[in-house]
Amino acid sequence: MRKRGLSLILVATLAMASGARAETDPAIRARAVVTASPIIDGHNDLPWRMRLRLDGRADGLDFNDEAKVKAAGFDTDFPRLKRGGLGGQFWSLWVPNELKGPAATVAVIKQMDLTRRWVATNPDHLQLAFTAAEVRRAEHDGKVASLMGIEGGAAIDNSLEVLRQLYLLGARYMTLTHFDDTDWADSSNGLGLHKGLTPFGKAVVREMNRLGMLVDLSHVSEKTMSDALDVAQAPVIFSHSSARAFSNHPRNVPDSILLRVAANGGVVMVNMVPNYISEAVRLWSAESAADVARQAGLHVGDPTAAVAGHAAWAAAHPRPAVTIKDWADQADHVRQIAGPDHVGIGADFGDADEFPDGVTGVDASFDLVVELARRGWSDEDLKKLTGQNLLRVMAEVEAKATSLQKLRGPGMETPRTR
Repeated sequence: MRKRGLSLILVATLAMASGARAETDPAIRARAVVTASPIIDGHNDLPWRMRLRLDGRADGLDFNDEAKVKAAGFDTDFPRLKRGGLGGQFWSLWVPNELKGPAATVAVIKQMDLTRRWVATNPDHLQLAFTAAEVRRAEHDGKVASLMGIEGGAAIDNSLEVLRQLYLLGARYMTLTHFDDTDWADSSNGLGLHKGLTPFGKAVVREMNRLGMLVDLSHVSEKTMSDALDVAQAPVIFSHSSARAFSNHPRNVPDSILLRVAANGGVVMVNMVPNYISEAVRLWSAESAADVARQAGLHVGDPTAAVAGHAAWAAAHPRPAVTIKDWADQADHVRQIAGPDHVGIGADFGDADEFPDGVTGVDASFDLVVELARRGWSDEDLKKLTGQNLLRVMAEVEAKATSLQKLRGPGMETPRTR
């Protein structure tokens, strides 16, 4: 009896220890978090890559076949979305800088059509969503809620009428600029001629609030961020941005703006692109670009020699290490400065060319959650990061739109309105 009693005690002790490990193991905790609150990622450029590499065909590649998808040069497929814990994705509708006017609008509409066709082709995995409630419904159904966001305000062709129609077609956020200034807003990489938002740019923000379209401040200048926050009557987002505290890139969000985002009720969704999360990589990228120009000057008329010369430079100057931990540093910093209610995930997969070491695709978002669990984030804060913060913002933007539509009709300002 005594041996049996000791055995039972030993079994109970081991079971308790196993349970304790399960409660504290970061990977187990992370999986429980994303099961309860799936990741809603703010930005994936897959539609553009599909347009380029698949000739815009929604059925041009079997996204169930991870090996084929990887071989085709894509970082997003259904197996990796599932492993990554994603339950919602904003598919980005990108406007290349060289497209202006109606051509930019057409590019967005074609990507909208492609996204809708792709979702319709894959009903077992994807479900269109346009509201916070529809995102939750898709998650409940076990599908990836598929939302659409415009990347680049050039898409509206300087017209609030076009903005409204793009909203009706399904766009639920718009990034005010991309790498070039628009006629009404300064980009982080632009010339800064407007000194932020023009009067028409402020009208665009007001109309987006009236419509219920999320105002996305990724890619805009610091002054444009500030002007938009001055005007906004609803929470804003940064769909795929990083903290300037870790990489002094003008594309990144300074602490002063993080504090304003907290006051506004918005959310900053952290980006994983190495150039934006590591100052060492940012400086290395600048040196690499300078060497490309140097090699072109040394080998005028001989591009093959110029490429070989830069390859030799790159071999002697490898990119500094950057890992998931650097990405986690971004989330930590936004949480520390703005608070746990104002941080999310906007990895920037889909068409990115650079990843942290060891990262190959969208499944890495789960690794980010594991790393943050390892750092001691509570389950509640992790759930806010993965999706609850964005869903709150979406619901608040929708509610504000309902109230604003009772107060005023569609805006009719133009760039010439003063």
